[in-house]
Amino acid sequence: MKPQVRQTKIIATLGPSTDDPDVLRAMFEAGVDVCRINMSHGGPEDQFRRARQVREISSAVGKEIAILVDLQGPKIRIESFLNDRISLAHGDPFILDASPEPPMGDQERVGVTYKGLARDVKSGDLLLLDDGLVTMTVKEVVGDEIHCTVENGGELSSRKGINLKGGGLSIPGIAERDRQDILRAAEMDADYVSVSFPRNADDMRKARMLLREAGSQARLVSKIERTEAISNLEEIIEASHAAMVARGDLGVEIGDAELPFLQKQIIRKSLHQNRVAITATQMMQSMVDNPIPTRAEVLDVANAVIDGSDAVMLSAETAVGQHPVEVVRAMDRVCLGAERHLEEQKDNLQLNVRFHRIDQAIASAAMFLVKHVRVDAIIALTESGSTAQWLSRVRTAAPIYALSPNAASRRRMALYRGVYPIAHSEKGKKMDKVLNNAISMVLERGLISVGDRVLLTMGDRLGNQGGTNTMRLIQVSEEGLADTQTELDLH
Repeated sequence: MKPQVRQTKIIATLGPSTDDPDVLRAMFEAGVDVCRINMSHGGPEDQFRRARQVREISSAVGKEIAILVDLQGPKIRIESFLNDRISLAHGDPFILDASPEPPMGDQERVGVTYKGLARDVKSGDLLLLDDGLVTMTVKEVVGDEIHCTVENGGELSSRKGINLKGGGLSIPGIAERDRQDILRAAEMDADYVSVSFPRNADDMRKARMLLREAGSQARLVSKIERTEAISNLEEIIEASHAAMVARGDLGVEIGDAELPFLQKQIIRKSLHQNRVAITATQMMQSMVDNPIPTRAEVLDVANAVIDGSDAVMLSAETAVGQHPVEVVRAMDRVCLGAERHLEEQKDNLQLNVRFHRIDQAIASAAMFLVKHVRVDAIIALTESGSTAQWLSRVRTAAPIYALSPNAASRRRMALYRGVYPIAHSEKGKKMDKVLNNAISMVLERGLISVGDRVLLTMGDRLGNQGGTNTMRLIQVSEEGLADTQTELDLH
């Protein structure tokens, strides 16, 4: 009996804890599918080195690993304190200084990175610092100074984030620094670029334009993490290739009580628009220090899978955690367990599109067949990966082995749920020989067995992007040849 194949993809953030090549290799072998490079941390030298390391080690282990470059975005932060940190108590007065050149922070005030903050807030607003660990109420705004009273005190250190409860800040979705980081993403040959804090579809379109001008064909991920994005959710998702439930800043702005519903809503709307859905932030946070997850974290990851997430993401757990390999193994184990018990009726049986392309129709027809006839695996011969993308949108337990000669397409497919990309090039050969060789390749890897029933999708003109127009149901023989007799038992 073949082992269960995990369908939910795992994204791991790179950082100091993953810089050892042996650690990164072990993480790939443990189940990482996508590596996230967070442009908010480290300098260009670190970021480029990590990107090169991903390419080198993934090639060495023979696994397609995508690179996701995460733009910093217009994150509002306090500036630095003279002594790095202060301690605030309930009732303390404190000033947030939005002047062009504020002094170093002290016990009474600190500068802010967003100089328009004084225009966007008013008396009575609640500001949340350091992910809500410290809160302040705005008492009055005097010029560039925002005079506050501390509500929840605590330690506050340099460069912590600021959120406005309920949202409403006018800061644009693409920060000036993002422009330079987009150029770096293009130089890294990133497969995906995530846009932090987009307000609307225009922010996503602007990021796409900047990427294309930089010569990158990277796909766009929208990080849903500000209140304004919720009001424009459907248009943002439509302008993206994937949507991420970024639960850190989103939870701070909208309140933790609203977060569970919004997570389900974002996943549901992403799937409805046939986009990849990613759930992120603190999924196994305790494993930054501990070798095993809490039961609450296990349930969180499992519920994200059950809700329909295509991928789940690790942040600090791998970037700076003490157990980067163990946390990947734990996430792999929990995803497999959740998938094993998914209810049959939850399978999505149709694409939510009016077909404009033949490959969309073939994908929908293939998945209808998989639902009604026992099929052990799908083999998709694809140039661009679009057929595999459509196949992954219609969910079943059958793994999808996507064979493509295009390295960039294979890496992008690493994020698609249930899709396993494999290098394969058979240009110039006759179709029957190509199919037989494809079946033999998958058979030799132990991914299918003699006697398995396999569904093949392909184009009758190999090498054409978007050319998938054919599917065949076959049974694997000793030689890997297809039995296409009409009396094949379909039960």
